[in-house]
Amino acid sequence: MDILDFLLSFSSTTLYFIGFGILLACGMGLPIPEDITLLFGGWSAYFGLTSLWGVMGVALSGVILGDSLIFFLGAKYGRRLTRKWFFHKLLPDDRLNDVREKFHKKGNKLIFVARFMPGFRAAVFFSAGTLHLPYRVFLFYDGLAALLSVPAIVSAAYFFGDEFDKVKRIIQRIEHGIVYVVVAIVLAVLAKWYITHRHLKRN
Repeated sequence: MDILDFLLSFSSTTLYFIGFGILLACGMGLPIPEDITLLFGGWSAYFGLTSLWGVMGVALSGVILGDSLIFFLGAKYGRRLTRKWFFHKLLPDDRLNDVREKFHKKGNKLIFVARFMPGFRAAVFFSAGTLHLPYRVFLFYDGLAALLSVPAIVSAAYFFGDEFDKVKRIIQRIEHGIVYVVVAIVLAVLAKWYITHRHLKRN
């Protein structure tokens, strides 16, 4: 059990801080697998190294704070920050332009979808801040997605700790399924709006 040995090398307090720090970094756009971090958190609770509710609280705090930081960076600095080498690598111009175009087409629901898309998330949240979306709107959609995904992943690892690899694969399939369903709904709404708008123009 190499993973268990690794977890056992840390105290419970240290595990909380490590998990919080990694999730915070994920929100800032660093290419670290957030789901794996949440699975490790649930697994540490399964083995009694941490508490389930403690992991959930720390995980939700890290996720929401990380997402909020990238949002506020976009709101305060916008394009100026993307000219810096580090942020330009994380959020290149073509990705930001693509996100802004999707915002105009799909609206605020894109924030909910982005929570399940690691490579796209930071650009969406940064763009939401740059476009001066009200923070309460951002927090509603991002918080709703986090309240669905974070407890689900942590609990799955906790209740099925002896099937770690299997749980990881199931979570990935569920997340992909959620994205497909949400995208399908958004496309259906756009199609309905287009048909209605075209019909009104003809009349």
